[in-house]
Amino acid sequence: MEDKVLAEVANQLYAGPLEDFVAARASAAKEAASADKELAAAVRALPKPSVAAWAVNMLAQHQPDVLAQLTELGGRMRAAQVALDAASLRDLGRERRTSLAAAVDTARSVAREHGRAISDSMAGEVEETLRALTADEGAAAAVRSGRLLKTLQADGVNAVDLDGTVAVPSVLPPVAAAPAGRNMRSTTAAALQQRKPDKPRLEAVRQTPRPASPPALERARAALKEAQAAEAAAALAARELQDQADDLRTDIAELVREAADLRARLRTAEEQLERSKKKLAATVAEAKQAVRAADKAERTAVLAQERVLRLGNTRD
Repeated sequence: MEDKVLAEVANQLYAGPLEDFVAARASAAKEAASADKELAAAVRALPKPSVAAWAVNMLAQHQPDVLAQLTELGGRMRAAQVALDAASLRDLGRERRTSLAAAVDTARSVAREHGRAISDSMAGEVEETLRALTADEGAAAAVRSGRLLKTLQADGVNAVDLDGTVAVPSVLPPVAAAPAGRNMRSTTAAALQQRKPDKPRLEAVRQTPRPASPPALERARAALKEAQAAEAAAALAARELQDQADDLRTDIAELVREAADLRARLRTAEEQLERSKKKLAATVAEAKQAVRAADKAERTAVLAQERVLRLGNTRD
């Protein structure tokens, strides 16, 4: 089984309506099983995306230019940050806020067109994912693949964690790896060291930074790591609960519609029953009248027959 073949199947699945994903996955696995059982098993293992991730996938599938523009904007922001161009960073920050708001509106529209409304909380997750796209080249590749499984977050310092966030990650385009231990903050620090200050006094200050207390620094790092882990776990739990709530809202809406249809059918049946009862009563009354008329006609016929017999005997 080639990952490219699996990616092609995944592209089709993640481009469809979210409500049809499970059925479409089963159908695709069944179709693949006749030729490649390993591929069929891999297709069955493809996870269903979260609602917010699905909305981003819809954006990637149906409005790729929006993601291309955000990716280009992210490249300009990273270049300005490396160059320590504060003025450009301020302008680009304002541009990103405007672009993200427009992109989220587009994502909500595309999602509605494909059968699912996006809540405000999910729209916030979509915005965070698109923000991560502008901050990290790996995140940009994952988002633009259209196979996102869950939303992304960027802290502006470390590389975005892409573990388990995209289906068939092996076929994502390669991203130039930063040197070990380097991130945006260390890149900026290197740029600061390369720039020559205008005043010797500033040079001396930068060359003799105040050392941090190792124990305090280690504790701070451990606290940060713990807080980030707690934040990620809480965000994941919130997303899962939000997805469950959205699924329940959909089920409730369908049940409400079904109940309304059943009530309408019941009213129609009751009205038909009432008309049938009235018609039956009228028919029974008419039938009784017809029976009485038939009895009367029968008696009249008997009397007439007796009279004919009497007249016939008298004549003889």
